[in-house]
Amino acid sequence: MASSEISKQIPHSQDLAHTRTKSFEALLTDVRRIIDSGLQQAYQSVNQTILNTYWLMGRRIVEDEQHGNRRAEYGKQQIKNLSAELLPQYGTSYNERNLYQFRNFYLAFSDLEILNTRLQNLSWSHFSRLLRVENEQERLWYMQEAANEGWSFRMLDRNINTQYFRRILAMQKEGIAVPKEKEQPNKMEFIKNPIVAEFLNISPNAKLYESDLESAIIDNLQQFLMELGKGYAFVGRQVHIRTEEDDYFIDLVFYNYILKCFVLIDLKADRLSFQDVGQMDMYLRLYDTLKKQPTDNPTIGIVLCSETNGDVVRFSSLADNPQMYAAKYELYLPTQEELTREIERQKEIYRLQQDN
Repeated sequence: MASSEISKQIPHSQDLAHTRTKSFEALLTDVRRIIDSGLQQAYQSVNQTILNTYWLMGRRIVEDEQHGNRRAEYGKQQIKNLSAELLPQYGTSYNERNLYQFRNFYLAFSDLEILNTRLQNLSWSHFSRLLRVENEQERLWYMQEAANEGWSFRMLDRNINTQYFRRILAMQKEGIAVPKEKEQPNKMEFIKNPIVAEFLNISPNAKLYESDLESAIIDNLQQFLMELGKGYAFVGRQVHIRTEEDDYFIDLVFYNYILKCFVLIDLKADRLSFQDVGQMDMYLRLYDTLKKQPTDNPTIGIVLCSETNGDVVRFSSLADNPQMYAAKYELYLPTQEELTREIERQKEIYRLQQDN
């Protein structure tokens, strides 16, 4: 067959372009959706099989410890011997360290049914990180939030490192409880203090202006929303409110669809002042009067500053307004000890407001 005849039988790219009709696009979209769904199911199936395998191994190791010599040396030697036999056949996934983790996995999460039905989006990497959280209440809270909110491993790791749980707990008099069905969510589970914003990449020693802070937040909005917590949606920056006498601009406005209310954030590059509180108090009144819809709950205001001030918290309208809060931002990731100290300090600041 002549090359000219062959070329006639092969559609040119221009001809192929014409074949992408609406019908073909619909076909392509559906096929892609089917493939993505299949890949996701395959991933979940493999992930669940891995978790089941590790959990069952952990249970068997624990059973051996309970039925054999209960001394720690016995269990340690058994794991060492077991790893020596498994490594040549199954590889490094079954070294001593991992076998200890499988054992601890079973002890920490002893209900296999929950793992299989309610936590299917968590991988072994998630659980491996959770095992390093010593406090049981804290560990289970992180597990539940990671599953419910679809946290990636990196997000879970950051939230644990920045003591997400303790920063929320510091804003409450009682411990965090799982809300009952139809129970109104506790707004204090949506306000953290301090805010850790190392992702803004602003040097703590740099001369900082509020406009710089605002721009950095907008440039890193997705990460800032994750740091704020669950349920937040961005409404706008420099949101304009006009009255008969003047114009006002609020730095950042969010809406929390769980709390069903607007959240105003006023950014301050300096220490909290009485003027800052008075300004936020006015913003809240303006927003509730001119912007809030009848179906919305009362607006929340947060003055986000470089340093809080106990006198301002105690003797300003912060002490009288349960919708207004002061929070500190950190421009770098402190050490665990530094962050713990700061959380305790902010807890005392918050208690001043609550006591008043």
